Amino acid sequence: MTLVEVFETIWETFQSKDSVLQPVWDYVRLNHSETLRSPLFPVILTVASYFVFCLPYLVCDIMGQKWPAVNRYKIQPDKMPTTAMLLHCSGVTLYNHVLLVFPAAVAQWMWRPPVPLPERAPTLLELAGGVTGNLLLFDLQYFIWHFLHHKIRWLYVTFHAIHHNYSAPFALATQCLGGWELVTVGFWTTINPVLLRGHLLTTWMFMVVHVYVSVEDHCGYDFPWSTSRLIPFGVYGGPSKHDVHHQKPNTNFAPHFSHWDKLFGTHADFSFAKAQ
Repeated sequence: MTLVEVFETIWETFQSKDSVLQPVWDYVRLNHSETLRSPLFPVILTVASYFVFCLPYLVCDIMGQKWPAVNRYKIQPDKMPTTAMLLHCSGVTLYNHVLLVFPAAVAQWMWRPPVPLPERAPTLLELAGGVTGNLLLFDLQYFIWHFLHHKIRWLYVTFHAIHHNYSAPFALATQCLGGWELVTVGFWTTINPVLLRGHLLTTWMFMVVHVYVSVEDHCGYDFPWSTSRLIPFGVYGGPSKHDVHHQKPNTNFAPHFSHWDKLFGTHADFSFAKAQ
């Protein structure tokens, strides 16, 4: 099936009221089934997505004040990451993935059978609802985890302190984590779609979206197209909210949304953190 035939089938599918995603799903399912069924596929997908999403912000950080039109959106414009900081975070990220993530994925071949690929694709509504549901569930899990690791000093010093080496976060600091934290986050990201019984396509879309919003939360820039500006009523925190957490570590524990912090009194207004 060629790409032209895929797009023609999408239009026919749309007219027939079936899932618009069905032709795309049929194409990848029939032509790349072995790749999609591999336990390494989700790992490669998320790692590749991470570095792709980090790259534009990395360019902004390197260019710094040479791009005043971009730099004016920097939340803390007087705190640009240095080369040493960028290299340190890249090294920690690669170390954790080489020694923890990839071995865990390879080990799955010993106990996990190949993933069956369903014939039916999710509808756009099912896809959007599944991704949102997974993000909301992860938000609750990480809020509790994050809160405990800030309130119990041993947990903070042993596992979480490395992430707070920088009071002004930047994209490559997103996965500058202790091994325990990375494993925990990876476990929730993997198990939540199973708990919510999501379609595999929904699962992979959630993983990519979750990587994107995590990078955006740490990017250090509050652009007009930031997710927090696109979602109304202040229900989503975004980069400014998380930037405040790195400045005031006992606030804004939820990774993405704002409702848990508001409910438990740990929400901090992030207007002061915006660039003047």
